[in-house]
Amino acid sequence: MGWHRELLIGFDLETTGTDPREARIVTAAVIEVRGGEPQGRREWLADPGVEIPAEAVAVHGISNERAASEGRPADQVADAVAAVLADHWRTGVPVVAYNAAFDLSLLAAELRRHGLPSLHDRLDGADPAPVIDPYTIDRSVDRYRRGKRNLEAVCREYGVPLDAAHDATADALAAARLARAIAGRHPKVAALGPADLHRRQIEWYAEWAADFQNFLRRKGDAAAVVDATWPLREPADERV
Repeated sequence: MGWHRELLIGFDLETTGTDPREARIVTAAVIEVRGGEPQGRREWLADPGVEIPAEAVAVHGISNERAASEGRPADQVADAVAAVLADHWRTGVPVVAYNAAFDLSLLAAELRRHGLPSLHDRLDGADPAPVIDPYTIDRSVDRYRRGKRNLEAVCREYGVPLDAAHDATADALAAARLARAIAGRHPKVAALGPADLHRRQIEWYAEWAADFQNFLRRKGDAAAVVDATWPLREPADERV
């Protein structure tokens, strides 16, 4: 059958910014998808506890007023999202996240920030896996394709509908559908089991990071460093 025809868990966060070490969760979605169709979903709106910058509001549409009045406390949201993901990983179901290194690293930073159990702790020390990242896979299997690689652009490339970009639920569903579409186009991806695909993505991401770091250094930034860690960069200790 192939992993792409089985249950997939789409995951997405909308946040206060673009640095996973500092940004906070605003909305989150975890959606069960089978055969490209949603089977169930969990959605969260958080009060991030900090000001949501205007540029972030313009992207996802969640105002400070709405987050403060309707959102749950940030620690409760981070804890609930992590618990749901860990439950799926314990049963071996793949979690699909577009640019997983951002979303999972940001979630890990939120857990650390609020003194909550880490993803590793929730999995008895195991790594969060399997993770399927259409961004990392597409960049490897179609390396020389021109154009953008954001979710909207790659969905267009594979004919995946995305009606409400930067809505966490819509993006989570699109990511799962996109993973399925990539596997449908590239049999070598479909033929891998989820655990093997997870390991291959670690390699593919490291290869991309090394290439991009070399490119930046050739362009004159001699000190450029591109983090090759995928799918989760452990955060440093932070205070709330």
